[in-house]
Amino acid sequence: MTSANRGGVDLDVGFARAQFPPLANGTAFLENAGGTYVPRQVIDRVTRYMTELQVQPAYGFAASAEAARLIAEGQAVAAAFLNAGTDEVLVGPSTTVNVMVLAAALRPLLAPGDEIVVTNQDHEANSTPWRRLAETGASVREWPIDPVTAELDLDVLRGLVGPRTRLVVMPHCSNIVGTFNDVGAAAAIARAAGALIAVDGVAYAPHRLPDVKALDVDFYYFSLYKTFGPHVGAAYVRRAVVARLAPQNHFFIEEAPKMLNPGGPSHEFTAALPGIADYFEALDQHHFALPVNSLRGRMERLYGLFAAHEDRLGQRLLAGLALLPAIRLIGRPTVDGQRAPTVSFTVAGRDQGEIARILWDQGIAVGQGDFYARRVVTALGLHPGGVIRVSLAHYNDEGDVDRLLAALGRAIS
Repeated sequence: MTSANRGGVDLDVGFARAQFPPLANGTAFLENAGGTYVPRQVIDRVTRYMTELQVQPAYGFAASAEAARLIAEGQAVAAAFLNAGTDEVLVGPSTTVNVMVLAAALRPLLAPGDEIVVTNQDHEANSTPWRRLAETGASVREWPIDPVTAELDLDVLRGLVGPRTRLVVMPHCSNIVGTFNDVGAAAAIARAAGALIAVDGVAYAPHRLPDVKALDVDFYYFSLYKTFGPHVGAAYVRRAVVARLAPQNHFFIEEAPKMLNPGGPSHEFTAALPGIADYFEALDQHHFALPVNSLRGRMERLYGLFAAHEDRLGQRLLAGLALLPAIRLIGRPTVDGQRAPTVSFTVAGRDQGEIARILWDQGIAVGQGDFYARRVVTALGLHPGGVIRVSLAHYNDEGDVDRLLAALGRAIS
């Protein structure tokens, strides 16, 4: 087994990699923040559904009833990622669409003079929909990043909230900066002001397991296609908040979460989400002698293995980048338990697209651009060139990192 030790158990990266067919194509896949690969268990679920059960669900005949059962199982998998009830979680087309729907649902609660706090660290999916609520007469107050560290300061947030604050919006982790933000502390600040809090967990959920109850948030959303699933997103809405929101579905649909999910979920992709659970179960059985009775329990101990392995890979990457000339690193220079293995940097004096193309030509898949987080790169003076982004997942290994560093060194020299 290969990886960092976690409670006496190491992640067997070779076993994990064997579950993902595209990893056999020879590419060093280091753009996981844009979307992870899916394991064969998910692929098999999609194939089975579309081969055997591509029918309208919830009728009495066998295929329709089975389709409805699998869709409900998929909803439960999405809820397990968040430690939420299935009636609190909707599965929609993407996080971008889900946030737009939630913002529209919140719109009737706002009045002229109300205030919304947003950051400039977010992916634009968690920015534009909320900023557009200014059309109600509410004012938008920006919680800016530190222009040097690129991080958010809670003391700045404390100075922004007040008696007219109705909503605080923030990322749990920036897809550019990589730092884990203290959502629990921010939620306490929002709660003390009588405000709701909405959190984007897209860049966090692949690396740490969110717990919406412990965080005490009102809205939380993430992309299942970045947590080893098909291209759908999930959103949590606190039960006590749902009743206050304007329905976004047909007028006769009143129950949560359907009333916030226009058109309903993707049938085949929601029904394929249990494939993630199948993959986790295979990993769990491979690594642990004693079973855990719940999916959430399996996820918690597997995420412990993921975190230990990713932290070690992330530190290897950061240490290697520190040895290369002309590298400007965005965010923290070390992995200290407060950073995702999502690492953005620029190469001074070079066109970032040129560097990326050199890496791509050598079979090294990195990202380059602003990743729909244009406000971040603009605040850091990096637009229009953006950044080069290396984002690791638990199925990456030391060879992927070393291959990148060697190729990057050659590209720079």
